[in-house]
Amino acid sequence: MAPVVDLEGYWGPPTSTLDWCEENYVVTRFIAEFWNTVSNLIMIIPPLFGAVQTIRDGLEKRYIAAYLTLTVVGMGSWCFHMTLKYEMQLLDELPMIYSCCIFVYCMFECFKMKNSVNYHLLFTLVLFSLIVTTVYLKVKEPIFHQVMYGMLVFTLVLRSIYIVTWVYPWLRGLGYTSLGIFLLGFLLWNIDNIFCYSLRNFRKKLPPILGVSTQFHAWWHILTGLGSYLHILFSLYTRTLYLRYRPKVKFLFGIWPMIVLERLRNH
Repeated sequence: MAPVVDLEGYWGPPTSTLDWCEENYVVTRFIAEFWNTVSNLIMIIPPLFGAVQTIRDGLEKRYIAAYLTLTVVGMGSWCFHMTLKYEMQLLDELPMIYSCCIFVYCMFECFKMKNSVNYHLLFTLVLFSLIVTTVYLKVKEPIFHQVMYGMLVFTLVLRSIYIVTWVYPWLRGLGYTSLGIFLLGFLLWNIDNIFCYSLRNFRKKLPPILGVSTQFHAWWHILTGLGSYLHILFSLYTRTLYLRYRPKVKFLFGIWPMIVLERLRNH
């Protein structure tokens, strides 16, 4: 992780088990990792619009939960990178597990009757979340969290590939775009971790504006936030097709994608 060349700021020395590659307290003494913090806005604000749209369309509450837990992840990550405190780290990492479990539930319930509840899957995912939480609080090993999170993401990838291969092939564009953006973020996350020392030295030689572009952990937030949001759209699109609605992807302010259900709006 990050070499020890950081400044000390408002929140004091880090107590988290991770300290990322962005130099601490460089932009302001009130935010430890400024760019890693503000980049979480993409996970906080857009999902709130998605949740409101889902409520308006009268869709199932699990999709509202999917949007809102993505917002919770963004808020937790904001607090973690702002303070680098262990308690805030948990507020970031544990909701990642919980939100992914909700994504898994949504994906595996796409082809069921409306408002049905799969208690067996629900119990399994709740139990998984409780076990991961208990073990992680005890061992405090980031790799354990990353492996558990990776297992959930891999499950989502397999389910998505099944849907675009065997059920709705015309959704390949949305499904693979979501996956590709997420994987690009994962690549930058690894580069940021592995080549941190070189990145920091390279960043010193660049003008500040250009140096920001080398904050790859911030790019990880942006890309995985967008990828996760698009995944929820993909899951929603799949579900509403099965329920015989007429979903379309439209762009809020001409920029941000959202699902619009025309049949619901016509009645």
